[in-house]
Amino acid sequence: MKHRIVVLGAGYAGAFAAGNLARRLSPADTEITVVNAGPDFVERMRLHQLAGGQDLAVRKLADVFAGTGVRLRLARVTALDPERRTVAVTGEDGDGELGYDTLLYALGSSVARHGVPGVAEHAFDVTGLSSALRLRARLDGLGAGGTVLVVGEGLTGIETATELAESRPDLKVALAARGELGAWLSPKARRHLRRTFDRFGIAVHEHTGIEAVEPSWAIGADGRSIPADVTVWSAGFAVHPLAAASGLEVSETGQIVVDRTMRSVSHPDVYAAGDAVHAIGDNGRPLPMSCASAGFTNMQATAAIIARLTGAEVPTVGLKYHGNHISLGRRDAIFQMVDGDARAKSWFLGGRTAARLKAGVLSGAGFGIAHPTFGMPKRRRRLAAAPAAPGVRVAA
Repeated sequence: MKHRIVVLGAGYAGAFAAGNLARRLSPADTEITVVNAGPDFVERMRLHQLAGGQDLAVRKLADVFAGTGVRLRLARVTALDPERRTVAVTGEDGDGELGYDTLLYALGSSVARHGVPGVAEHAFDVTGLSSALRLRARLDGLGAGGTVLVVGEGLTGIETATELAESRPDLKVALAARGELGAWLSPKARRHLRRTFDRFGIAVHEHTGIEAVEPSWAIGADGRSIPADVTVWSAGFAVHPLAAASGLEVSETGQIVVDRTMRSVSHPDVYAAGDAVHAIGDNGRPLPMSCASAGFTNMQATAAIIARLTGAEVPTVGLKYHGNHISLGRRDAIFQMVDGDARAKSWFLGGRTAARLKAGVLSGAGFGIAHPTFGMPKRRRRLAAAPAAPGVRVAA
């Protein structure tokens, strides 16, 4: 029988991993199935642009995996039983159950509401396709002079605030930050960020935690009301409770605890990648939830799966950040270099050059998704040529 590999989730981590596995493992010996709730690949890094009115190219997962041998199952995962090695799903074809020999868990994350009253009822977010489209529809119906409050000073909050301010200059956009805007950036990059906010007319409420959200305003920890016809919640991410409920060992955040190869420490048949994994980076700290982490962890997970199935030595993929890249609208950006401890270096790149670099990163990611089995670097070829373990062959 073929070795059954099931990949849960087809975001950046899951889609890249499935393509890499299909490229590297012989279809005569392996069967790869991807389970995803929706039919489209969602470019999460561009969802703030979609919310701001840009039309993005839609990539159908059926087209992405066409000709790769990867089986696509459009369904929502409802349960995971790592003892029986089964996944329960429900979709248009009804309920079902998939068995696996190796599982790659890459279900990602959603918005973290932190139990703040009114967020679920009144706030919007850009963590998913449907939520970004919901925000877009609300903004389309908002007249000139309408107020938008973005909550959260992280990368998502900054990118969302600047995108909305540039695409809708008729609106009054503000950002609420628990601390100082751009506190993690170098002094020069921080000044560039503040100049950009001033240029867009974005009001900044620093040291302002939001304690409640109402239909037309948000309430700060000091009791002050901030006008907000639309509140966009970007105060962090949370993972689905499925992993914890299944009995996998998870961290306090609900992320799957793994070893250096992204293998579950409690269930060796399960690997994890993307936002759902609690992985320790090369600096000894947990990797943050981000697209960059999705890249690191999916490469390490797939390399480990391939090596163990083919009898090769498991390689080590670097888990080190080199910088933060932040879009500031369509023609401006910041690329901040960081050291081994993820602290900002003095050097940064800003303006149109940084924006073009970010556009290249986004285009490269999109190309990689659209062509999941494109090319094979020489280093990968040598690994693929390693003697295979009995029963599993690598692709020729």
